[in-house]
Amino acid sequence: MPPCLPSGERDRRGPLAKQGPKYLRWALMEAATHAGQHAAYRERYERTKARHGRQRGAKVAQVDVARRLAEAIWHMLTRNQPFAPAGATPALAA
Repeated sequence: MPPCLPSGERDRRGPLAKQGPKYLRWALMEAATHAGQHAAYRERYERTKARHGRQRGAKVAQVDVARRLAEAIWHMLTRNQPFAPAGATPALAA
């Protein structure tokens, strides 16, 4: 069995599913709006936004960050781990 990676070191792309509670999707999009301004996600948000252009870029980047947050939350809950973004110092991850 491969070793478990911290919650912030995985990069799997895909859509934010339309299944499940709509308020949870709303909350993830709200969290992604603010996470896009945080240093841990800003570079990824800006890179995705620039890659998709001016018309669609911001929304696609927001969904990308929301999906990443959803995966991190899932890993934290299933493994009972604290949030640990890639490259974070131990003080931030605690």
